[in-house]
This record gives sequence, C-alpha cells and structure tokens, in this order.
Amino acid sequence: MENKDRIIKCLAYDGKVSIVCADTTYLVEQARKIHDLSPVATAVLGRTLTISSIIAINMKNTTDKLTVQIRGDGPIGSIVVVANNFPKLKGFVGNNLLDIPLNEDGKLDVGKAVGKNGFLNVIKDIGLKEPYVGIVPLVSGEIAQDFTNYFATSEQTPSVVSLGVLVKSEGVKKSGGYVLTLMPDATEDIIEKIEKSVENIEQVSKMLDENISLIEIAKKVTGDENIKLIEENIIPVYECDCSKENMEKSLMAIGKDELKDIIETQGDIETVCHFCNKKYNFSKQELQNLVDDI
Repeated sequence: MENKDRIIKCLAYDGKVSIVCADTTYLVEQARKIHDLSPVATAVLGRTLTISSIIAINMKNTTDKLTVQIRGDGPIGSIVVVANNFPKLKGFVGNNLLDIPLNEDGKLDVGKAVGKNGFLNVIKDIGLKEPYVGIVPLVSGEIAQDFTNYFATSEQTPSVVSLGVLVKSEGVKKSGGYVLTLMPDATEDIIEKIEKSVENIEQVSKMLDENISLIEIAKKVTGDENIKLIEENIIPVYECDCSKENMEKSLMAIGKDELKDIIETQGDIETVCHFCNKKYNFSKQELQNLVDDI
C-alpha cells in the first residue's frame, strides 16, 4: 500500500470555524501489521492514532510530546498513543487479538471493546516545568464522542469530532477523521448550518472510500463552499524511537533488587518494545553492569 496519508487545516466562514481533516489509512495499516491487530482492535487503535495526529500537529515545538491514554472497563484494556508534532506516532492496545460480535448496526463494536466506565487522559509535554494533563471520564468508549467531551470540558473549545476505520479482510481499507472547532465569534447562524451539515453527512471513512478529497470533506462538514486552505500535505507516520539504551533505562528504573532477582532466576532476558514489538536481548553480564551503575 502506497502512503497517501494527509492532514489538512482549513478555516471556514471567514475564520470563525476551524476544521482539520485527516486521511490516516496507511498509518493505521502499519499499526495493524506491527501489532497483528484484530479488526476491532484495529478500529480502536486506528481512531486513537487519528485523533492523536490531529492534536499533535497543533503543538509548536519539535521537542513537544503528546501522550493519549484511554482506559475503560472493556476487554481491549489500555490504549496508549505517543506523538510529536511532525507528526510521528506510535501506540498499542492491551488486547491486540480481541474478537467480539459486531454491534446492532453490523459494525465493529468499538464502544463495547473500550467500555464506558473509565478515563481519557491527554498529556502534553510542551517544555514547561510540569506537563499539561487533561483527564475526563469516558462517555461512550467510541473515542470520537469521548474526545468531543474532552475538548469541551478540558480545553473549553466546542468541537465536532468524527473518526472512522473501515477494515476489510485484507486489512485497513480507509481510515480518517476530522475535528471542527468553533471560534468564539461563531454566530448562531453558522452553528445551525454546521449542525444541519453534520446531521446529514456520511461516515468519514465512507467518504474517503468514495474518493472524496479532504478539502471536499471539509466543505461538506462545514457547509461552507468558500473554505480557506491554511496548511496541507502534513503526513502522519508510524515510527517508534525505541533503542537498547532506552530499554536499559527502563530496566534500571525497576530497581537494583528487582534486577538482582532477574539475574539470579533468569540470567539472560529478552525485552520487547510495546510500541513496535522490537526485541532487545540482555546477557547476565549486561544486567550486572546495570546493577553496578545504579
């Protein structure tokens, strides 16, 4: 599959409305392959990667880091995505092979997989003394509604969020999403037009499958034909920055006593990166060197 992923930023109604649209098909397919994801796990992680890429591009500095954590009471377990503003992303779900029945509409049951009882955490490390942490309870587990709630309550920005992943037997057919944000000067008339447009619009993954361009999707969502393109050709990619050095730091973080116990009971060990499944081997001597360095 060729990487045709793109994110575009637009303004509608003379700057009174912002909309970011994303095609993340290749990104999500890469995640599916790396983690050997089931269809519903693909949809869960795919939606989270998509919204994370949209949030990440609004961070200003290359050193800024976004971490999204979702933990509901559903069988998928924890969902974690880490991103920078390029945006380069990586993520994982607790249960990559989860298989549950389709929902009553015949679609992948993301809400049941994630669960309604739990929390969504958004952590932005933007170079300040302490990172910004926004925590909101889950409202549906469908992820899009949960982020709509997050934007409204934690960032005080009224938004419309749509996320979709179309999974076929051969893999990800289409994946994408959009976030529409109302500026403070958005009028009631504009809000009514947007509500009418959103009410009648197709799922974002279906529009992408029909080869509707991102700019056309932005026009359909906002109801504004005179939309202004601000930025285009932002390309989200799945990329893990793990290394043996990072794994050493993680091992040292568990403490001297725990490492000594590993040396005595296991000797050599193999560690695996949660984000890309790359394996790193540590000999007994290497582990002893870590103990000596603590």
